[in-house]
Amino acid sequence: MALSPADPPPRAAHRPGYARRDHEVIDYRMEELPGTGLSFRGPLPAVLEPGRFIACVGAAQTFGCFCERPYPALLADRLGLPVLNLGYGGAGPRFFGSRPELVALLGRAAAVVIQVMSGRSEDNTLFESGGLEFLRRRSDGAWLGAAEAWRQVLDGDTYFPDREARWLRWCARRAGRLRARRLVAETRGNWVASHAKLARGLAVPRVLLWFAQRSPRWSPSFRDLGRLLGEFPHLVDEEMVAVLRPLHERYVECVTSRGLPQPLLSRFTGQPCRVDPALDRPDLGGELWTHNRYYPSPAMHEDAAAALEPVLRELLAS
Repeated sequence: MALSPADPPPRAAHRPGYARRDHEVIDYRMEELPGTGLSFRGPLPAVLEPGRFIACVGAAQTFGCFCERPYPALLADRLGLPVLNLGYGGAGPRFFGSRPELVALLGRAAAVVIQVMSGRSEDNTLFESGGLEFLRRRSDGAWLGAAEAWRQVLDGDTYFPDREARWLRWCARRAGRLRARRLVAETRGNWVASHAKLARGLAVPRVLLWFAQRSPRWSPSFRDLGRLLGEFPHLVDEEMVAVLRPLHERYVECVTSRGLPQPLLSRFTGQPCRVDPALDRPDLGGELWTHNRYYPSPAMHEDAAAALEPVLRELLAS
């Protein structure tokens, strides 16, 4: 589903959309972070003394969809320090690196955990992202979800939007795959540059966190959309991570799927319930969710906190 250029950009509503979508399951206690105009998951720490708190930067996996105690909250318990959860739905590194007020805040932390974020939340020749995975097509200003935008590239819709004849469909697919190869390479390069900019802009200890169900050892296929983007973090592979690792004091890799699929239960009745993804964004509507199959489960967040704790203790001690 695409929005017309006249429609207002839906980005600002995307993350608070989690609160609407998941209301039956969990209360995220959204709060606006002073000086940013952005809302993050609460409760936010009452006091952030320079050098006396940890910040966690990332997307929905850091935010903690369908999880009462995501890994930033677990780390606060384990370390006895305030931990600022700056998880923002659909965010990529460009989102954080392009906001001086967030970079300045991160620069006051004792340490910053930077999640390896999705490659589909990055700019390229065809689409402007603003660091989020809802993209604006440069040619006409239309808004599309990242999956739909990349499907159109792969299927060649940008070449033959009104194709009907079988041979035109074949030509469109061939042209689309060629364009997709070039666009993937460009997007990956931009993503690495955005992540590097964020890391270099912070003069505090940094931990690069791979938190996903898959290993970094992966390569895309251009046969269909699923194999093109891959599982989260979409489009990102081992070589991209290898470029970033020297820019961080530590690297933590947490590959886990423990606790998935996670049944969705009403916080009011304790009974199974359904979640409508269209309450987050209309273009995500369709089948109602009875289980969480995508976001990290509570058990996965426990795994991430356990992996991060000794590394952060070592950095704090030094």
